Amino acid sequence: MKNLSLILNGILIIAVAFLYYDEFADSDDDANDESEKTEISVENLTIAYVNSDSLLTNYNYYEEVSKRLDEKRLKLQQEYTRRAEGLQRQIEDYQRTVNNLTIAQARAVEEDLGRKRQNLMQYQETISQELMREESVITQELYDKVSSFLKTYGDENNLQVVLTYSAGSGLLYANDALNITNHVIRGLNALEEGDSTTDADSTAVQ
Repeated sequence: MKNLSLILNGILIIAVAFLYYDEFADSDDDANDESEKTEISVENLTIAYVNSDSLLTNYNYYEEVSKRLDEKRLKLQQEYTRRAEGLQRQIEDYQRTVNNLTIAQARAVEEDLGRKRQNLMQYQETISQELMREESVITQELYDKVSSFLKTYGDENNLQVVLTYSAGSGLLYANDALNITNHVIRGLNALEEGDSTTDADSTAVQ
């Protein structure tokens, strides 16, 4: 799940960047009207930021899906280990009894062990791809949930830009008054709980 934290950094910017475009870009598609597009002055630019580390730590949905994926990964790893250990026992049995086998018998056993080894490698590849696909689905779900929430939140609070912050990121300083992390966490968790009547005052930028 480490990739989700990195992907979220892009989500927060991309999602609200759409707000910026949606609100201020000229709706006329004619290239000749480019000069007529609304311009934003620095004075009118409303910015906020979210700590992505805190968001992922406290977002109930992320915690739930992370736990679910970890449980599945553990289950598949245990099954792989069981198969690998079974094959290893068969190899050791062959090594102990090979001197009692004819050349034809030994060749047959070796071919069988070779097929089983190949099947085990294919199984390992299959479960790796399965876990990658599931993580991709979770990432997409996370993107949809966060971007959808930020679209609504940005509209309600007149935000043009939302930045994301995490340890080691390029954001060197930001006033705490611009930090909307807790508001976003509460809003996302409320949606997960089915609460669609979140008080607008509780999510307003202070």
